[in-house]
Amino acid sequence: MIELDLIDRKIVTELMRDATLPIAQIADRAGLSQTPCWKRIQKLEASGVLTGRVALADPAKLGFGLTVFVGIEAPDHSADWREAFSAAVEAIPEIMEVHRMAGEMDYLLRVAVRDMAAFDALYKRLTDAVPIKNVTSHFAMERMKFTTAYPVDSRNR
Repeated sequence: MIELDLIDRKIVTELMRDATLPIAQIADRAGLSQTPCWKRIQKLEASGVLTGRVALADPAKLGFGLTVFVGIEAPDHSADWREAFSAAVEAIPEIMEVHRMAGEMDYLLRVAVRDMAAFDALYKRLTDAVPIKNVTSHFAMERMKFTTAYPVDSRNR
């Protein structure tokens, strides 16, 4: 973990809220002038604290109205299977996130698809690509909370 001072935490917080903010606004909110603020942002990017800047989109308005959380139980834990599984999930763009888990399931996937037929096609692509011991799917009925911003403490202490 990289130690961030209060100014860095303020900068990161502002960028997580809205990465389109002009440097002048970010600097003002962090208590800096523009040049030192820009240099800190560059340092945060170089150190890997900031990994990218993106626009967030409404999945339903883009035609991805169904979110599915898929639990995967691996048939074995060999390097060959992990590599094949990794390649398979990388090749399917509708798989938005993949987490290796501890507990009953080995992997948890977040999938965004148009509808049930699209999920069925994805399921078949994935299970044809790599052997899987068990698949459990959970269909989201409503997204009640969503954020990409981590709760960084940006208050004066």
